[in-house]
Order: sequence, then structure tokens, then C-alpha cells
Amino acid sequence: LAATTTTRSHGFSIQKPTTRRAALETLTITPFVTTFLPQDDFVANAADTTDTDDSTLSTLPKTSPISAQWSAIDGLNSDDNKFVSFDKSAYQAMMKDQSRTPLFEQAIINRLKSAEPESQIVLDLGTGPFALFAVIAAKNGAKHVYAIEASKEAAATARETIEKLGFTDKITVLEGFSTDITLPEKADFAVAEIVGSVASEEGAYATIYDAHQRLLKRPNEATSWIPSRIQTYAAPASYTLQNLFMPPAFDWTKLQGEPVRFNCRDEGLQLVSDPVLIEDISFADIIARGGGSLQKQVTFTVDGERVEKNRVKFLDEFKRGGVRDPDPNTLSTTTANSISGIALWPRLLLDDNVEVNSRHYPDGGHQKSHWQTVLPIMSEVPTPVKGGDEVSVTFDFTVPTEVTKPCSYKINGSVVRS
Repeated sequence: LAATTTTRSHGFSIQKPTTRRAALETLTITPFVTTFLPQDDFVANAADTTDTDDSTLSTLPKTSPISAQWSAIDGLNSDDNKFVSFDKSAYQAMMKDQSRTPLFEQAIINRLKSAEPESQIVLDLGTGPFALFAVIAAKNGAKHVYAIEASKEAAATARETIEKLGFTDKITVLEGFSTDITLPEKADFAVAEIVGSVASEEGAYATIYDAHQRLLKRPNEATSWIPSRIQTYAAPASYTLQNLFMPPAFDWTKLQGEPVRFNCRDEGLQLVSDPVLIEDISFADIIARGGGSLQKQVTFTVDGERVEKNRVKFLDEFKRGGVRDPDPNTLSTTTANSISGIALWPRLLLDDNVEVNSRHYPDGGHQKSHWQTVLPIMSEVPTPVKGGDEVSVTFDFTVPTEVTKPCSYKINGSVVRS
């Protein structure tokens, strides 16, 4: 059983990936061993929580409150605690992501082919140390590419990369925030892979809001942006480790709202309802949309068929992790009939024909991605649920138009039992 997390060493994972884009190959497999309590005490503690038959559920209150709040930079690498930053391994994970990079390449080539060769000016926002999309544009007929990078180190490496590849006449690297840069000429289209595991968390809204006003020729056209739209989907989720490590074995309030971040293939997290679209940011319409704040009320219905399928998957996870006590059959049932929070993940629409999904669309199933699934833990212990129950929550996202101000996220609501 794996706990893939960017939390600050809270005791249940021996590895802290440096960013939400941690390479999938570094996934830590953590055995079911706890040092928090003597084993006899831990088993007794866990056993107290594993009775989830109908009679137990019927004694629960009609509603149970759940809530979480966090900042975009909580648990991630950041520069001056203002915005998300990345290390070399994170950039490599992005570059190697076959569910992302080839699709961006396809969209860039499609856009360049829509006009005469050597006629289009391209803007690459957040080019990174490999200047990956800038080089793709230069290779495939861009007249010139302006590649902007906020990180001094990444910008220097990008210049070296471009020089080695022989594109210094076609690509100009500009160091700093795009909001502080004026281009010599406006671009025909922009490539902006500045999308977080919650789509807005890397400052995409503020960056595009500014670029829309100053840096593109036709910013109101969807074809001026790759991606043209970014989204965040969400669904209530069950989590193995919160069910295994109950208080006092582990105090989940120590996370202080900071979400756990999962490999999108991690079977230790399972959704209990169909996903719902939460954030939907169209780059062409970003000015017309106005402020970046979002408030949305959503009611999810727990799907009994999903719960049963999850129970089987959790049983496999617990057995594979070597769990014997408490009984893995009982523990898998308890875990499947509970939620730990609301899981979130991104989806990108590059153009009318090309999309990038970090989880399988539309059911939210597991698949390989360098993005992560974000799970804020919304109660001290998992909240019991069963098929037909409703999870009613309000999403309150504050997304500033200033790039150096991190986004903040709140989710508040309750489980309403049927």
C-alpha cells in the first residue's frame, strides 16, 4: 500500500516528493507497520472502528460535518511562500509524461499548420529548463518563440538547451514573471502548461488574465491558447491509511488542512461517486469572467456499486500490504463505507480535438499521470457512508489576479445519511 504525499513528514510516508509533479517511478511502497502504539493496542484501536453494519450506521447522526482549507503552496516547493516552484526531477516527470507531452506537441503542430509556415509568433509561458514546447514550436514552423521563465536557474538551463539544439535565432528566453515582461511583438498564440493538480494552483488564472490584456494579438479567440481551457474535477473519496492509522495511532489534525497528494494510479484512494466539474477556466473568456473567486455548491450521491467495487480493491490492497490484524475483510468493508475527503484532479482541453486527462474521463478512474490527485482530509476520522447517502459541500476557491499571491481553497459541508 502506497502513501504518495507531499506532506511535511507527518510520519506515515518515508518519502516526500518535492512537488505535485513527482516522478511516478519514485512511488514509495510503505508496509503496514506502525511505530505509534504497541501492536496489541493498535489492533484493539483499529478493531473498535471496523463495525460498519447497518445497525451501526443507523445509530449515526443524520448529518456529519466535514471541512478543509489550505493554500496552493501548502506541502509543495515554493519560492518565498508565494508560488509553486519545481526541481529538476519534477520537470523531467513532466517531460516524460506520455499522457501529456505528445498531446501538447500535437496541439502545437495543429495550430502552426493552420497558418502559413514561418508566419506565427509563439509565446511559451513557463518554458522550464528544457524549453520543451518552445523547441517543438521552433522545429515545426514558428516564426519566432518568446519563452518566459520565472525561475532564474530554469531560465539559464533553458538558454543552454536552446543553444545546444541550435535554436538561438528562433527562441528568445525572457527571465521573470510574464506579468512584468513586455514582448517586442504580440504573439499569435500562447502555450501555457502552468496547470496544477488543482487546476488553478500554479497561478494560471493570474498569468493568463495579464497575458490576455497585453501579450496576444487575438486573446478572445480560443485558438490563441494551448490549452484553451483548464478544469478541476472532484468526488468524495475513501482512503486506506486514514482507516488503518486511527487516532491515537496518528493524529490527522496535524495536517492542518494540508492535503495528501496521490499518484493517480494509487489504488489506496477510491472515489465513491461520479465526478463533478468544479473549476472551469476558459482562457479566451477570462476577462469577461471577471474575478477569480469561485463558489459552487455540489451534492454528490454515494454510489453503492462503487462502494462494493472499492471494497474488493481495498481488500487486495490490504492483503498485498501484509495486513492480518485487524481482519483485512472487515477493514476493507469499513474503508469502502467511509470517506476521508473530497478528491480533486485536473483536466486540460488543448483545442477542439485534443484533451489531457490526469484521471480517466469521465468516471475518474485510475491512470498514469505526472499530475497528482489532491485529497484534503476533512475529518479527524473517516466519515461513515453507504450507498444513497449524500455528500453536500460548498467549494470556496479564491484565485487572485496577482501571480505572487497563492490561491486558497475551502470546502465545507456535511454527509447527509439516507
